[in-house]
Amino acid sequence: MNGIVEPLAGLKVLDLSRVLAGPWCTQQLADLGAEVIKVERPGRGDDTRAWGPPWLERAESRKESETKESAYFLSANRGKRSVAIDLSTPDGQALVRQLATKADVVIENFKAGGLAGYGLDHVSLKRFNPDLIYCSITGFGQDGPYAGRAGYDFLIQGMGGLMSLTGEPDDHGGEPMKVGVAITDIFTGLYAANAILAALRRRDATGEGAYIDMALLDVQVGVLANQALNYLTSGQTPPRMGNAHPNIVPYQAFAAADGHLIVTVGNDAQFRHLCEALGETEWAVDPRFATNSQRVAHREPLVALLSERLAARPRDEWLELLEAHGVPCGPINTLDQVFDDPQVRHRGMVVERTMNDGHRARLVASPITLDGQRMTSLVSPPRLGEHTESVLHDWLALDAEALANLRRTGAIS
Repeated sequence: MNGIVEPLAGLKVLDLSRVLAGPWCTQQLADLGAEVIKVERPGRGDDTRAWGPPWLERAESRKESETKESAYFLSANRGKRSVAIDLSTPDGQALVRQLATKADVVIENFKAGGLAGYGLDHVSLKRFNPDLIYCSITGFGQDGPYAGRAGYDFLIQGMGGLMSLTGEPDDHGGEPMKVGVAITDIFTGLYAANAILAALRRRDATGEGAYIDMALLDVQVGVLANQALNYLTSGQTPPRMGNAHPNIVPYQAFAAADGHLIVTVGNDAQFRHLCEALGETEWAVDPRFATNSQRVAHREPLVALLSERLAARPRDEWLELLEAHGVPCGPINTLDQVFDDPQVRHRGMVVERTMNDGHRARLVASPITLDGQRMTSLVSPPRLGEHTESVLHDWLALDAEALANLRRTGAIS
């Protein structure tokens, strides 16, 4: 990466996962310099390869099955090498076991116990590689009454309480809503990467491998944050509040004359600045509103006053005025506005990568910077099975004859 020493250079990761939580984890490891080998089903690959449109169109000369990549797949698989191995065949299982003996980390998201029949579970692989870091991602974990169930992000957002907190209140005709991206999958991927790095640090100190059991439901409950403690502390179930905040007022969206803006007042000084900007300095000393706890207690009258005042002028006029007074505020951007935002552009949050056929793809950069260097892999997302031969040669020293035999048995494609 332009001369920087990649912090995970030399780390070998065998990725048996698909869809989002596992691939999100391994993409982060790849961005930080790890060599990530993505094992995919021949002919189909990761499920998300088919999750389109939209597609990144490939060269017209390729087969129909190879002419496009889904945007979904591209979002979570940069920096990886793809090998197409059929785990249902004995030779395919043996290949993955051999690859695992060379790996530092194995990550998978099969159902609990799903890889045991292939001899690719943690108990089996640690016999060949005792210091292996093995990470399993499932919907509900490796034990408990739900362990055998499949788990999907939408389902977990509901079961884990997030949807009960998201959406307009019942008295506004609202219903529980999921977040617009698969946030539980993404959080699980980030927690998994964190756990893997911790396990590697422990291995450096003790020589011990590790088994990491990541569950989407555990993660969703874990990131309920202040709302979980609101419940555990008070015994009161938090309701849906739309864009309002349960513990801070004013901290929500307001309608201006021509659109919406967000006002996020985090302390009493900022509230005084807001009152000054609005020309309503008496609100700052009103005993109902002078402190945050009082503003929470008198939320409805304060929000009504603010709503009436902010509706009187256009959004951009308010944003300029509030910013000048030091009041945290901002617009509600559509994605075209996000990627045209001067701060997003300045920070380099979009990168271009050349695909194997010469096409250019625009990808979202990693948010991690080290010593001023954006930690985004230079390697584009792979075509299905693009690196089967090179990986099996590099990792296992298999020659052309061995590879041909494996093709004949259907173990690779």
